Amino acid sequence: MAVPDVLQRLRLPVFGAPMFIVSGPELVIAQCRAGVLGSFPALNARPVEMLDDWLHQIRATLKEADAPYAVNLIVHGTNKRLERDLALVVKHKAPVVITSLGAQHEVNAAVHAYGGLVFHDVTTSAHARKAAEKGADGLVLVAAGAGGHGGRMSPFALMQETRAWFDGPIALSGAIAHGRSILAARAMGADFAYIGSPFIAAAEANATEDYKAMIIASQGGDIVYTDLFSGIPGNYLAGSIARAGYDPANLPPRVGGVDVDSGIKAWRDIWAAGQGVGAVGAIEPVAEMVARWTGEYEAARRQCTM
Repeated sequence: MAVPDVLQRLRLPVFGAPMFIVSGPELVIAQCRAGVLGSFPALNARPVEMLDDWLHQIRATLKEADAPYAVNLIVHGTNKRLERDLALVVKHKAPVVITSLGAQHEVNAAVHAYGGLVFHDVTTSAHARKAAEKGADGLVLVAAGAGGHGGRMSPFALMQETRAWFDGPIALSGAIAHGRSILAARAMGADFAYIGSPFIAAAEANATEDYKAMIIASQGGDIVYTDLFSGIPGNYLAGSIARAGYDPANLPPRVGGVDVDSGIKAWRDIWAAGQGVGAVGAIEPVAEMVARWTGEYEAARRQCTM
C-alpha cells in the first residue's frame, strides 16, 4: 500500500513515540522540524484546557515543509478525559492520531470525518486484527524490548504474522536506536520505525536531568518488564524502580486491574525505557540525533546494495 500523502513529508521513515511526561510541544516541534513525525500523549497536557494551548502552539509553529505531528489518545475505559480530548483533536484537525489500549470505531470515525489518519498500537496480531476491523488506517506494532507498555513478541514474528494479512501502513517499535535498525524495520516489512527511548535524552524532552542521565548510563540488561505500576506490562529502568524503594529483582504482584492514571503518576518517579538505551550516549538536540540516524540509515542502505 502506498504511504498516505501526509506521511510522505517525512524525510526519515520514523515516528517519534508519544511518551508520558516526556513528550511536549518543544519535543514534538523539534521532531517535526527534523523531518520525523513528532507525537505526544493528550494526557500529558494537564488540565485538559492545556491541550488546546499545546495544539495551538504546534500548529502555529510548524511550517508546510515540516513533518506532520500526532496526538496519542488512550481509549481505555479508565481514561475519563477521552471525550474532551477527542473534541480538541477534532477542533485542531490533528493530521495523525495514535490510539492505545482498545480500538474504538467511534474515535476512528471522528478522526476520519475531518480527513485525519488513525494508527492503533498493538502487541499481538490478534489485537491488530481487531484494530483494523474497527477502522484503523495503520498499525503500530509494539514488539519485545519497546519502552513503556511493550509487548512480548519478537518483532520478526509480529511483523510477519501481521503482514500476512494487513497491507496498510505499519510502524514497528522495539529497541530501535540506530539508523541500521530503522533500515532493518523497513526490510522486515514496516513502513516506519517507531522510536521512543533515545528521545528521552533529547535536549528538548521534558524529562528530568536525572532521568536523562539514567538513560545514558543504562544498558538493555537494566530494563525490567512488569505490570506492577499500571496494570499493563511495560519496560522500566531498574535504577528508578530501586530509587522508589522496590527490589527490581523481586517485585510484588499487582493488586487491582488496569489504571491508566495511576500509571502516569507512577512514571513521574519510575521511568519507562526500552532495551535500546545502550545506544544512547549523550544529551543532544533532536536535529543532531535525526541527522546521525539519517547518515547511518543511508550508509546501511548503500552497504546492503553492494
